[in-house]
Amino acid sequence: MRCKKKSVLSLFSGCGGMDLGFEGGFEVLKKSSNQHFDADSIDGVFQEYFIKLPPTSFRTVFSNDIRPGAKAAWENHFSKFGIPKGTFHLESIVDLVKRARQGLFQFPEDIDIVTGGFPCQDFSVAGKRKGFNSNKSHFGELLNHVDNPTLENRGMLYMWMREVVDLTRPKMFIAENVKGLISLSEAKTIIENDFKSIGNDGYLVVSARVLNAAEFGVPQGRERVIFYGFRKDLLKKDALEALSSINVCDEYDPYPQPTHSFNKNSELLPIVTVKDVLSSLPEPEDSNDPSQKTYSKAKWYGKHCQGQIEVNLNGVGPTIRSEHHGNIEYRRLALEHGGKYNDELKKGLKERRLTIRECARIQAFPDDYEFIISANRGNIPVSGSEAYKLIGNAVPPLLAYHIAKRVEKIWSILFNLDEDKIFSEVFEKEQKCEQLLLFEAC
Repeated sequence: MRCKKKSVLSLFSGCGGMDLGFEGGFEVLKKSSNQHFDADSIDGVFQEYFIKLPPTSFRTVFSNDIRPGAKAAWENHFSKFGIPKGTFHLESIVDLVKRARQGLFQFPEDIDIVTGGFPCQDFSVAGKRKGFNSNKSHFGELLNHVDNPTLENRGMLYMWMREVVDLTRPKMFIAENVKGLISLSEAKTIIENDFKSIGNDGYLVVSARVLNAAEFGVPQGRERVIFYGFRKDLLKKDALEALSSINVCDEYDPYPQPTHSFNKNSELLPIVTVKDVLSSLPEPEDSNDPSQKTYSKAKWYGKHCQGQIEVNLNGVGPTIRSEHHGNIEYRRLALEHGGKYNDELKKGLKERRLTIRECARIQAFPDDYEFIISANRGNIPVSGSEAYKLIGNAVPPLLAYHIAKRVEKIWSILFNLDEDKIFSEVFEKEQKCEQLLLFEAC
C-alpha cells in the first residue's frame, strides 16, 4: 500500500535547508550519518566519503521567501525531487497574509506541518539585539518611524508565521531561531505564549530547546532554538498529557537526541571536523564545480576583524553567517598573517577564504546543490556574494533531517487520526484510476 506523504508548508524558506531536511534523500558525509538511518551507498568520486540518506514521509507543498536568489536556487534544486517550480512564492509573508485575509490568496489546504525560521538578525548576539523593536521592515529596509515599531518590522515576523498557522491550522508547527533569542529579555516566553494563543488557546507549545548542529553530525558549532506547537484537538489523550508535562518523557519527546559528542569518552559518535568534510575537495583551480571555484578575494583586514581567521581543521567549523566577501573565514592564512598550516603553504597552496562549496559542506548541504546559477538558464542569476548569504541563512539540512525523522517516528502516537483509513481510500482511488487509464483526470 502506498502512503500519502505528509504536507509541509515552509516559511522564511531561504534556499531550503529546512525543506531539504524534511524531504531527505540527500548525500551526507559517512561520519555525519546516524547508523540508524539505513543510508545507501553512492556512486562516483566521493563514494568513499559520502552516503545517501533515505527520503522521509514528508513533502513540501509551499515555500516562501523574499530573496530572488533564494527562489532561483531553491527551484533549481527541488525540481530534482519532482516539486513544481510554482511551489515557491516570492512575496513577503506580511503581504501574503493580508491578501489571504482579504480572500485574494489562499494557502494550501490540509497542511500537516508549518515550518519557519523567522528572521534572526534582530535576536542574534552578533547583531544589535533590537529584537521585537527592530528598525527594519519585513523587506529588510529601514523603517521611517524607528521609534514606533509595528507588527510589520523584521523582529515581529514570527507573528505573521503565527497568522499562517491560524489560517491553515496544521497538525503541528516548528519554528527556528538563533540561540541569542533565549537570552534576550523575555523573548522566548513571549513567543511561546503568542503561539499558544492561536485559535483561542488551540495549540500546545512545548518549552523551546537549543540544539547544537555539531551534536547531530554537522561539522559546525551552530546552535539554534527550536519551538514546537501541536494542535490540541488532534492530539491523542495520552500525547496531550505527556506533552503538557514540564519534563516530557522520552517516548513523546519531539526533540531528536544527539548522535555525536564533543566528549571523547562518550558512547556517541565523535564530532565531525572541518577536515573530515573538506579533505576530499580539490583546490579551486583544480575543480570543475562552480561553487568550489568561487571564493571571496577580499583582502585580509587584520586579526581583530570578524572573519579574518583560519578555520580549525581539527575542530568544528565556525557558524556560517549570512555574510559576504570580507567577513568569510579563511581556509588558510599566510604565515605572516598567523597561518598554521605550514605543510600546505610549503606545497604552494595559497592564502584564501572558504569557497562557496566549502561553506555549503560545513552547513551539510549536498554537493549536487548548485549555488552559483548563471542567467543564461532563464533563471535569476545567483552570484558568489548572494550564495554566501543564502548558505549562512540556512538551517543545516542534516539537523533538519534529524528533526523530521524524530517527528516522523512519533507521529502515530501523537495524533488522533485514522490515517490507515485515509491511506486506504487514496490507494483505492489510485487503483480505480489505473484501471480506467485516467491518470490525468484523477
